[in-house]
Amino acid sequence: MNPEESQTPEAIDEWLEQIEVQPSIDEVSETLSTDLELETEASNQDVDFNSAIINATSLALENSVYTQAAERLTHLQQRSLDLDAEIAQLETTYKTLQSQVSVTQTALSQVVQESLSQLEQRKQALQISVEQLERRQERIRNEMRTTFAGTSQDIAIRVQGFKDYLTGSLQDLASSAEQMQLVQAVKEREKPAPREAKPVKEQSEMPQLGQQQFQDTTKKIRRLLDQYRNQPDYYGPPWQLRRTFEPIHAEKISNWLFTLGGRGALRTMGSRLQNILIASSAISILHQLYGDRVRTLILANTPERLGEWRRGLQDCLGIARPDFGPDRGVVLFEAPTALAQKAERLVKANQMPFIIIDDSEEQISLALLQFPLWLAFAPDPKTIKDRDFDDDF
Repeated sequence: MNPEESQTPEAIDEWLEQIEVQPSIDEVSETLSTDLELETEASNQDVDFNSAIINATSLALENSVYTQAAERLTHLQQRSLDLDAEIAQLETTYKTLQSQVSVTQTALSQVVQESLSQLEQRKQALQISVEQLERRQERIRNEMRTTFAGTSQDIAIRVQGFKDYLTGSLQDLASSAEQMQLVQAVKEREKPAPREAKPVKEQSEMPQLGQQQFQDTTKKIRRLLDQYRNQPDYYGPPWQLRRTFEPIHAEKISNWLFTLGGRGALRTMGSRLQNILIASSAISILHQLYGDRVRTLILANTPERLGEWRRGLQDCLGIARPDFGPDRGVVLFEAPTALAQKAERLVKANQMPFIIIDDSEEQISLALLQFPLWLAFAPDPKTIKDRDFDDDF
């Protein structure tokens, strides 16, 4: 404003009004200080807020670490519980397996003991069998060495049995044919009555071989058995035993003569040669007692076995082929019916039929049991079972 105008009263009043309206310096300074404080508080509040944010962030981080650690600890605790449960289960399983193993060991030990006892029994039985077989082998070797001069007659008998039987049969047929031409002449000589009256008297002389009767005959038989056993004569006359006679053979033939009375069966010796030896001793004794009246009838079911009997009797008794035939000392038969018919004719002719039955015959015909002299070799039950088993297959 112009100085002139400021000097007017109106101007001065306006100026004073403006001064009154404007705040004083103290008020302005107070206002400024207040504003400064507010700004300072605001700035302090910003700083506190930032620090609070930082603290909250750090707390959140710490909380997350604690949470992870807690979760890890919980997981480890659960794992520990699982491991404890698994260990307890394994301990239970181990105890169960241990008990089962102990039971199994006990059972195995029992089985082993039983098996060992059975094997021991079988071993003892086999040792006994081996000893028996060795003794039998030694006896057979001695018999073969002394009887057959170092050669195996058993093999020769089996190989040549059938051939010998056929040859003997042909000779028997030839002899029968020759005798058929002389039948009438023989009948003419046998017509006189004295020969018809003798059978009744001579039949009373049929052998009575019980031990309680005919002590003289018994003594003579025992003397012959002792001679065969202790003083064998390998070059004696025909119809006398020429082979080694052991105590077992003497025991069997004594049982047949004195206990069975010349009528009965003996257990087979397991070898046809041994059976032939026993039968030969019986034939020899009967020939010593009754001479040519004794007629031996052999029954076997095959030509091969009959051939073995022929060869064995020839070797043991020193007889020859002419001693075999329908009207000679020894007759061979394959059927019991023909043998029984022949024996009946011999009895009627005042002769003594001595029937020998091979161990191959499992059954004895009743027609043969009526005669006073018969010797059957009973087959071994084991052999019969094995034979039946083979037949089944």
